[in-house]
Amino acid sequence: MDDELNVTYISLNGYVEVNKYRYVYFLIIFTVYILIICSNCTIIFLIVIHRNLHEPMYIFIAALLLNCVLYRTTIYPKLLTDFLSEKQIISYSACVFQFFLFYSLVGSEFLLLSAMAYDRYVSICKPLQYPTIMRKTTVSILLLLAWIVPVLHISVLAIASAEANLCNFTLNGIFCDNSIYQLQCVRSRFITIFGVIALLDLVILPMLFIIFTYTKIFIISYRSCRAVRKKAAETCLPHLLVLISFSSLTVYDVSIARVELNFSKTATLIMTLQMVLYHPLFNPLIYGLKMKEISKHLRRLLCSAKII
Repeated sequence: MDDELNVTYISLNGYVEVNKYRYVYFLIIFTVYILIICSNCTIIFLIVIHRNLHEPMYIFIAALLLNCVLYRTTIYPKLLTDFLSEKQIISYSACVFQFFLFYSLVGSEFLLLSAMAYDRYVSICKPLQYPTIMRKTTVSILLLLAWIVPVLHISVLAIASAEANLCNFTLNGIFCDNSIYQLQCVRSRFITIFGVIALLDLVILPMLFIIFTYTKIFIISYRSCRAVRKKAAETCLPHLLVLISFSSLTVYDVSIARVELNFSKTATLIMTLQMVLYHPLFNPLIYGLKMKEISKHLRRLLCSAKII
């Protein structure tokens, strides 16, 4: 009983007329969540069962799509519960844990995109060395680092946030993101500095690496034969589209806490829904349609389903 009395609860104040539209919200989010799981898991399933897709590029795609499903699972179940609840609240400890999972997986997405960029660079710019460089051990190490490095960074911020004193108990959002810093009485200098370090390590440096890598790829492709240019376009364009989509949403998310832009509640909700709705459906759509081998197996799967 004492433990229950000591729990600090946070009100989620980002919903717009939730009492009036709760079932509409629930139906939309539930439908999208099912679509996210089905579409992403279908591509992962195809990569797992087909031997010709057991290559580093497709393994990284499967890891990215798995990360995308986990990333949304940190948000959607709580959203669905809130839509059907009279009060949209969350304990502060659960809020910090959601913050930790959310940003760990965001960091993993950028590092996985970096690993994919490196894989394309070696494949196109150093084709003869590709089998030697991109061995199973190399792929395993890159995947491990992509998930462990963000966890180590974000765990520091989560622990520091858990110990911070709160003066505000209303969160201007629908889930626990960067906005939790606005609950604290005083923004800790440690959190600010380490937050910048985490942003640098998990977002900015991977972005610069990806830009540098694709620039090199396009320069070499431009100077090479038509076959190399075609290979570069077919395999690099989907990664770039996903990167642009995810990066633009991350810029908005960072701006909430760092720049402290004041949007209306409706505008904030719309922008937040952009993050949680479109991007996770964008990934399987791009890789399912633009990646030739995946698209071929996907068409066969859909055709066989129609026959049955």
